[in-house]
Amino acid sequence: MGMSANPGTTAPQQSRTREERSARVAVTVFPLLILAGGAVALFFPAPFTGLSAFVNPALMVIMFGMGLTLTLPDFALVVRQPLPVFLGVVAQFVIMPLLGAGIAWALQLSPELAAGVILVGCAPGGTASNVVTYLAKGNVALSVAMTSVSTLLAPLFTPLLALWLAGRYMAVDAGSMALSIVQIVLIPVVLGLVIRYAVPRLVDRVLPVLPWISVLAITFVVLAVVAGSAAAIVTAGWLILLAVILHNGLGLGLGYGTAKLFRQPIASRRTMAVEVGMQNSGLAAGLAKQYFTPEAALPAAVFSVWHNVSGALMAAFWRSRHSA
Repeated sequence: MGMSANPGTTAPQQSRTREERSARVAVTVFPLLILAGGAVALFFPAPFTGLSAFVNPALMVIMFGMGLTLTLPDFALVVRQPLPVFLGVVAQFVIMPLLGAGIAWALQLSPELAAGVILVGCAPGGTASNVVTYLAKGNVALSVAMTSVSTLLAPLFTPLLALWLAGRYMAVDAGSMALSIVQIVLIPVVLGLVIRYAVPRLVDRVLPVLPWISVLAITFVVLAVVAGSAAAIVTAGWLILLAVILHNGLGLGLGYGTAKLFRQPIASRRTMAVEVGMQNSGLAAGLAKQYFTPEAALPAAVFSVWHNVSGALMAAFWRSRHSA
């Protein structure tokens, strides 16, 4: 979601300032809310075990909200500054899938967990990455462009990469998976974009609420996935956590390093770190439950919690330093 640093006087600018404030509170509360949701589902799974059927509709709500926050100028950066956007998207679909495969091999994960870790890596950029980039004093316009482009490319690259890397562990129906991603991601995002242009004033009024809708929807996804596999998490919890921390941490570091290698400014390095390290793990969880097994969705559920915690901490650290 594009954000302006200067408070304005017009109604849309005031709305955007409210959106910033709301988003900042949401990204602070988000890790706590998701941790609470995961803990409740882990220790008291019974009331939530029937929620898995609603995971994909919840993801569609999140992606529709993302579409509502986008405007055509957000995509203009792709034309004006193609190199950093191209770098970020290539890094997203090269670094994270290969890291997932390497970690699965190094930790000798079971086929289900290996496929799940790899699927997280094959997902597009995370929906909270734009807010984390804003809080980290990164390049928000670049973050929005990277998230948008990787999301729109997901129906092509996510199934192909999953087939290539996860296919050695479990059968991957790439065609059906691509169709699911179109339904869950592409259609809601495009619909949100269209509605933003059809009724801009109405959308401007609801922008401050959108981060909270996303927070609640992602918390719902975590509740559903964790509750469905509570016993498996208890059995292999430390191993999944180790895999997730390595995946996220190395992604953040390699994203920053790639931007530094190509001599991008510090704000853009921070952006690429966030974009590469934060994944749309809710989508990965939904796809894993649908096409693999409930156990394969565990890495995505844990990633949903961890990358928001690490993202919030990293944003706080960078925000406290002098921004170049």
